[in-house]
Amino acid sequence: MSTLEIRGLKVSVDTENGPIEILKGVDLTIKSGETHAIMGPNGSGKSTLAYSIAGHPKYNITGGTVTLDGADVLEMTVDERAKAGIFLAMQYPVEVPGVSVSNFLRTAVTALRGEAPKLRTWVGDVKAAMEALSIDPSFAQRNVNEGFSGGEKKRHEIMQLELLKPKIAILDETDSGLDVDALRIVSEGVNRAKANDAIGVVLITHYTRILRYIKPDFVHVFANGKIVEEGGPELADKLEANGYAEYVTA
Repeated sequence: MSTLEIRGLKVSVDTENGPIEILKGVDLTIKSGETHAIMGPNGSGKSTLAYSIAGHPKYNITGGTVTLDGADVLEMTVDERAKAGIFLAMQYPVEVPGVSVSNFLRTAVTALRGEAPKLRTWVGDVKAAMEALSIDPSFAQRNVNEGFSGGEKKRHEIMQLELLKPKIAILDETDSGLDVDALRIVSEGVNRAKANDAIGVVLITHYTRILRYIKPDFVHVFANGKIVEEGGPELADKLEANGYAEYVTA
């Protein structure tokens, strides 16, 4: 069992007019096997939370703590956070020219495990993961995300999730740009990873449609840099019916 604990997290970004505070004291606890849906309007701080945990240099931590199983995440480098078990699926996955998907994945797994996976076993694992996510096997030899459609990029992210087996997976608007079929395939991959490896999932989204496939245990509403309401799946139904107007107004 693993626990990601966020307490009083405050984050700012530098602008031409000086620093602007984005997160204004966030408290959140994610445990193995739990799915937490983070919902809220644009600009509420959802993605800032994701990238701050992952260690993006754009975001300045001005207060609070983030720990994973008691270890200080904020003192870790980006690669140390990944090795500790934190995984981020980005809203806009970047292209990596000159690096094949196959080499990228094997290098990542080697870095996490401290040794290279046995080639015969690894080839089988990658093939099975690609089949489960309806990814063309030829993509293993293509450069990472280069020329991929939006849906193909998102499926590749979830393939990484299944093969790397992190402790905590932060999925930043994984549903954006997906058609109905791709949404179902991606969601099944997330559910499979959670069931097989008891991964704790932080699912950041604007919409409730992905929650029809990935059932949250907890729903947290972000507004103006804070969590303003928390509940179970019924809270997502309320948001579907009423939107975020009451939170923005408040």
